[in-house]
Amino acid sequence: MEKKGNGKKIRYLNTNFKFHAHAAGNPNKISHLLELQSLGKLEIFGADLRVEEDFDAPISGCELVFQFATPASFASEDPENDVIKPAILGVLNVLKACARAKEVKRVILTSSTAAVTVNKLNGTDLVMDESNWTDVEYLRTAKPHGWGYPASKALEEKAAWKFAEENHIDLITVIPTLTTGPSITKDIPTSVVLATSLIIGNDFFLKAFKDIQLLSGSISITHVEDICRAHVFLAEKESASGRYIVCAHNTSIPELAKFLRKRYPQFQIPTEFDDIPSKAKFVISSEKLVKEGFRFKHGIEEIFEHSLDYLGSKGALKLNFDHFDHSS
Repeated sequence: MEKKGNGKKIRYLNTNFKFHAHAAGNPNKISHLLELQSLGKLEIFGADLRVEEDFDAPISGCELVFQFATPASFASEDPENDVIKPAILGVLNVLKACARAKEVKRVILTSSTAAVTVNKLNGTDLVMDESNWTDVEYLRTAKPHGWGYPASKALEEKAAWKFAEENHIDLITVIPTLTTGPSITKDIPTSVVLATSLIIGNDFFLKAFKDIQLLSGSISITHVEDICRAHVFLAEKESASGRYIVCAHNTSIPELAKFLRKRYPQFQIPTEFDDIPSKAKFVISSEKLVKEGFRFKHGIEEIFEHSLDYLGSKGALKLNFDHFDHSS
């Protein structure tokens, strides 16, 4: 059986599975994939999300297709053309190639809780699940900072569902939260720096971290290994269908800061915030995923333990920001 994947599927590379991966852009960003080729049958293809024909070769012969890539820009002055339209075009180009490749049995698309949580609802103790969608009209009208990304994720996923239904494609969408933990990439992923920004103490990333809560109403975090495990679990689970949220822990920045200050007293972690709500507006529920049989391996303690071990190994706890990947 053949699958298309990327470095997230390391634990399968020494099996009889065959992998196709697509990559584009800076060759340095795929150096980790090149290193993985020695572990198993991994073939890497060049591809551009804007070019429909680029995906015929990578997808040909594959039974499972994982799509992770999507345009991401939080500072665009023209989100409609820089983020939203390219995201929709990219997912449709991949799905069109899947429709042409008769061997494809299931497509697993990585969405985001940004496609679920951004809305005008007020209050606390709300519950968000797979039935919820980000309010794109609100985003287009209010235009809060970074609005293009959640709008793009919601519209991209809706476009994927429409195409899949019209073309009889077995589609699963995986909806992860902010993801942190060890990475095999050369540069430290931005998501890891954001999740640990209270500890690292960089004002730029801490402001961006606050913006996440201000935009969505919550801080939800999951270990990268559990995100990867959920992708594979849902790809192989015959009964799986629809959308699946993958969320290990719900919190707010003030609550998280108090937890981290107590657990890591050696760092100067702020605990007083007058610019951010102390309590999260909602929790994001993974009940559907758990009922399907999935079990999370990592709680909040391990999530940060592994993240700090990783940052330490990269020298990043010394505030060497040259290690950080600002473009991801």
